[in-house]
Amino acid sequence: MASSADQLAGSLNFGAFGKATELKKRLWFTLGALLVYRLGTYIPVPGINPAVLAEVFNQNAGGILGMFNVFAGGALGRMTIFALTVMPYISASIIVQLLTAVLPSFAALKKEGESGRKLLNQYTRFGTVGLAIVQAYGISVGLESLQAGSVAAVADPGLYFRAATVITLVGGTMFLMWLGEQITARGVGNGISLIIFTGIVAELPGALARMLELGRTGALSTGFILFLLIMSVAVIAFIVFMERAQRRIVVQYPKRQVGNRIYGGESSHLPLKLNTAGVIPPIFASSILLLPTTIASFNATGGPAWVTWLTTNLAHGEPLYLGLYIAAILFFCFFYTAIVFNPEETADNLRKHGGFIPGIRPGAKTAEYLDYVLTRLTAIGAIYIAAVCALPELLISEYAVPFYFGGTSLLIVVNVTIDTVAQIQSHLLAHQYEGLIKKARLKGRRS
Repeated sequence: MASSADQLAGSLNFGAFGKATELKKRLWFTLGALLVYRLGTYIPVPGINPAVLAEVFNQNAGGILGMFNVFAGGALGRMTIFALTVMPYISASIIVQLLTAVLPSFAALKKEGESGRKLLNQYTRFGTVGLAIVQAYGISVGLESLQAGSVAAVADPGLYFRAATVITLVGGTMFLMWLGEQITARGVGNGISLIIFTGIVAELPGALARMLELGRTGALSTGFILFLLIMSVAVIAFIVFMERAQRRIVVQYPKRQVGNRIYGGESSHLPLKLNTAGVIPPIFASSILLLPTTIASFNATGGPAWVTWLTTNLAHGEPLYLGLYIAAILFFCFFYTAIVFNPEETADNLRKHGGFIPGIRPGAKTAEYLDYVLTRLTAIGAIYIAAVCALPELLISEYAVPFYFGGTSLLIVVNVTIDTVAQIQSHLLAHQYEGLIKKARLKGRRS
């Protein structure tokens, strides 16, 4: 039988949405912020020849640089103020979370609650500035070496151009970080994820157009294009199924007597998601691979031998790239799951509240059981994420399909969509609960 919350969720309609004025304000704010982001992806960095940059980028867009451009919503290919997008922030978040698992001082901050979380966020911002400066300076140096024929990409190279590029790109990254925090606080939530989501979706029409153009010229058959589209729909359905899958562990609470009444004795469940880490592992893995190779990809037309070797082996479908990508995804699946779910802490909380898993002794045995179940679930989830992210890489390398809306991109889009819909539904439920409370108060006054 459906619970009262499920019945209330089933009664949601457009009429309830029209009355939720607070939710509409949040949605309009989110749309406005994302529109500002999209406009910024067309403001170029000063002092660059766009024609030369486009020609050089098209020669190197088949590798990891093309995937980075998808995450940036095309800002990297146009070399705009948002070319770095939020990747420095994500890389800084990785470093801070690694430190919380390694250094006792950072682990202590994590346990301090809201004050510790604010201090860790501050460290993340400082790290974002440092990483953005390093990446921006590398990009400025790489741009000075770009040329198409005898025409250079930078009209006036030198210290002034490098300083202007670093200030512009770092400022754009910090603005996006602030914009994501504003969407989280004043919008519908998931600010950073929505920025990445918007960039990916904005590149989808262009990727579809390029694929259809290959079909028109005969490079791809009509049957193969239909197969790709059907496969994309099937992968989306598979991702939705896997993301909603969970293992429910039964938790029993004992009965207790207070006066002449008996309380408790009910059973509940502890839900463990199959993919506890969500989209974090592929994003972390991509950012780790993008960090050292962004500049190397720009210099692939001329530079040291190791630069050419790096950009060649980190292209789509290459064994080195696939191996590092899958290994990073598997690592971050287990690492992030270990951060967000602590079996010992969960077992201790169950014991304090009198709960126990039938057939398992409370305390250390419960923690061991939860760790055993969670490890098996994480292994399945890690294999699923690695398979979904590696499949389009193989298709792109084997068939030269410019269909970047797959793998990591598809996983991010589906997960962010599910999370955003859940956020909107929670706001609608809160609005309906407020309406019920107001009606109850009015009836109480009348009586």
